[in-house]
Amino acid sequence: MTPEGQELIRARQRSRSIVMALILFALVVLFFGITIAKMSH
Repeated sequence: MTPEGQELIRARQRSRSIVMALILFALVVLFFGITIAKMSH
């Protein structure tokens, strides 16, 4: 495989990793918000 192809694959993996991290962070914030809302009730 050419170096350009490998770099393209790495860029895709990096962007996919960033998206997954953002989704996980959003879920953590969502669960935290739900927990706080239930505790305040």
